[in-house]
Amino acid sequence: MYPQELTAPMEAQLVQAGVTALKSPADVESFIAKEGTALVVVNSVCGCAAGTARPGVIASLQNSKLPTSLGTVFAGVDGPAVQKAREFMIPFPPSSPAVALFKDGQLVHMLERHHIEGHSAEAIAANLSGAYDEYCK
Repeated sequence: MYPQELTAPMEAQLVQAGVTALKSPADVESFIAKEGTALVVVNSVCGCAAGTARPGVIASLQNSKLPTSLGTVFAGVDGPAVQKAREFMIPFPPSSPAVALFKDGQLVHMLERHHIEGHSAEAIAANLSGAYDEYCK
């Protein structure tokens, strides 16, 4: 587990952009089960999360179509919640950071760490915006 004083500002970056922190397996289950589209960000302390994943997710929220719900779990902090979120992301292996888009509870789009690391925040935002255009109302 990472210390709260280290991770709180990293979580706050997404929360301030309107993303809900999901802290328990029950939070994750009810969040993904909602009708409509749900974006789940697996947050991380790594450099690619700070440099491109979080900024890319935040930039993607300027798109004209957006997910119905926005949520995040934090790897190394919210262990049981992260595990539950990753169960919904199968067949993809555990990855952090990662971003998943669900529609009516079904996984429809996934960005794994290798889609994030080495890519710009703008590229991540464009990728997510394309998924929003395809799956969101």
